[in-house]
Amino acid sequence: MNARTTKPHKLVERALELSRADGCVVIADEESTANLRWAGNSLTTNGVTRGRTLTVVATVDGREGTASGVVSRSAVTVDELEPLVRAAEAAARGAGPAEDARPLVTGVTESPEFREAPAETSSAVFADFAPALGEAFARARGGGRELYGFANHELVSSYLGTSTGLRLRHDQPSGTLELNAKSPDRTRSAWAGRATRDFKDVDPAALDAELAVRLGWAERRFELPAGRYETLLPPTAVADLLIYQLWSASGRDAAEGRTVFSKPGGGTRIGERLSGLPLTLRSDPDEPGLESAPFVIAHSSGGDRSVFDNGLPLTATEWIREGELTRLTTSRHGADLTGLPVAPGIDNLILDGGEGRSLEEMVSATGRGLLLTCLWYIREVDPATLLLTGLTRDGVYLVENGEVVGEVNNFRFNESPVDVLGRATEAGRTERTLPREWGDWFTRAAMPPLRVPDFNMSSVSQGV
Repeated sequence: MNARTTKPHKLVERALELSRADGCVVIADEESTANLRWAGNSLTTNGVTRGRTLTVVATVDGREGTASGVVSRSAVTVDELEPLVRAAEAAARGAGPAEDARPLVTGVTESPEFREAPAETSSAVFADFAPALGEAFARARGGGRELYGFANHELVSSYLGTSTGLRLRHDQPSGTLELNAKSPDRTRSAWAGRATRDFKDVDPAALDAELAVRLGWAERRFELPAGRYETLLPPTAVADLLIYQLWSASGRDAAEGRTVFSKPGGGTRIGERLSGLPLTLRSDPDEPGLESAPFVIAHSSGGDRSVFDNGLPLTATEWIREGELTRLTTSRHGADLTGLPVAPGIDNLILDGGEGRSLEEMVSATGRGLLLTCLWYIREVDPATLLLTGLTRDGVYLVENGEVVGEVNNFRFNESPVDVLGRATEAGRTERTLPREWGDWFTRAAMPPLRVPDFNMSSVSQGV
């Protein structure tokens, strides 16, 4: 029996049988990927990969508390299971009591597909997309532009079993498309990205047409100084800002006075209004088109994520409701420390509550301002205010009297997403989007464009 012929659920069961610890969690992740890459209007590479990772969490009770040990290995065979389990137990015995120790989760109904073979992707996922991409290459070539980019589809089947009887499974498809159009002299560049579950809803022709328009805008160039400008943030840029905000929304850190969500004098800012617009920021594992794991899958502990919470059911959660902060991410341990409700992170993010206008309609209603394409190289400057810095990329456009009149230079920005929500004067129609900066880690987002009257472009950037 080898790693490819042994069903994942059997590896999970066998690892649990081998465990001598007081508690045990086993996670088997079966991953398959298919990808295409292209440059200069020609396909360059394509490939398919398969992989398996097994994670064992051992918990050992002691007089001072419960310790945990976590070990993960790839391509584990049946013969390698016992050394893996023993390594996790040794790590637990060598560790001190785990601060986040809680009883392992119980009472969750078994997934009906737990004993079935893992789902897999293949090059067939591109059956309709690839020919359409070839047609886009031809149109781009005829229009004097060059297309570069990649398409990636990943399918991960996660099997989770515990010594307390949980037997859970989740299949997670994730697809991303990033497309760059460049002028032949490389002086003009435009970008578009899409997130998808199966590539059936991605239209290369429409994306190419969008990029052609943007390259046309860039034929006229303006130089602007640093400063504060009325700025239209497209959904991808809004997603990058708010994903980082979600990652920084630890209930424990806020209660301990270390974040932008800490209340001066103690406590958290839950209940405070963060935006004058009726915006609701939420996550929901059952959100149509953005479905994600309906239970906690934690390969390690850290922040407000705990291996002891593995298998804990996840439900729809509103982080901000109609402009008011209502939840911060909180593990069971964090909830015990802070008194906040248990609210684990969920792998999607949606911002609702806009007026329903498209980005194009918002441009038409702009006297003078900037239209961004995306944000890039985002880094934290100050956790107390969640001040972020980063760069604009692949097109910043000047809008005058409701029309795009040309491209301007790129900028470095300095902004806090919390402040951006507070100062935004308009939100448009929510749509699914691909975060440009965080797309390698977080692909399931739906955001509206935002109008910010005084977005801080702190310096000029020489990037394209």
